[in-house]
Amino acid sequence: MTKPIDPAELTIKIFADGADLDGIREMAANPMIRGFTTNPTLMRMAGVADYKAFALEALAIVTDRPISFEVFADDFDEMEDQALEIASWGDNVNVKIPITNTRGESAVPLVRRLSGKGVTVNVTAMFTLDHVDSIVDVLDAKTPAILSVFAGRVADSGRDPVPHMKSAVEIARTKPNAVVLWASPRELLNIYQADAVGCGIITVTNDILRKLSGIGKDLDAFSLETVKMFHDDAYAAGYGIDTGTATST
Repeated sequence: MTKPIDPAELTIKIFADGADLDGIREMAANPMIRGFTTNPTLMRMAGVADYKAFALEALAIVTDRPISFEVFADDFDEMEDQALEIASWGDNVNVKIPITNTRGESAVPLVRRLSGKGVTVNVTAMFTLDHVDSIVDVLDAKTPAILSVFAGRVADSGRDPVPHMKSAVEIARTKPNAVVLWASPRELLNIYQADAVGCGIITVTNDILRKLSGIGKDLDAFSLETVKMFHDDAYAAGYGIDTGTATST
């Protein structure tokens, strides 16, 4: 079996996804991490109480790489006000805009306005190729943009995300400053898949990123390690089965 390529040699940029400041600090010390993403759900799970205070603390850690913060209003005018405020927090800030509001109304007109104003948007929660096509069509050609397609959740629906993401990359080629991001990966293999289809970014949670040390690990050694784990955990839990056979000591 061919040994996988070192992730540092891949073209794709790996972004860390999370809202725990200690985790952000840990990943900021890793030169392999090229950017950061957050979202309100991750922030709530991390116990964040003050949105702006958290963002400013994160920006004090992440000074030399992009970081995304998401709007949370449901009205597009208010969403635009939030986006402009968030963008003002730092030159390395990308503003996440959901593809629709909670009523399913398209954010395309808002993305058009923000991109035209020079705001680097990260359009999030995109699933379909129609989503990608509609956003690419309205992006200002001079303004950078990120297109976050939730490949992991596409896979959760029973669909193969690889050809889907390859098509998204092809659609985005008409706007050279737009980058397709493989969102919600489920395993390290997704990094290689995303790189192979031409995605510019993949955003990965810290628990998956911590598995990077296992890249290229000898599979026989990995198997033995797993067997030992099962054995040790059974005995640590005090499990026993009376088979009626005496065990010699």
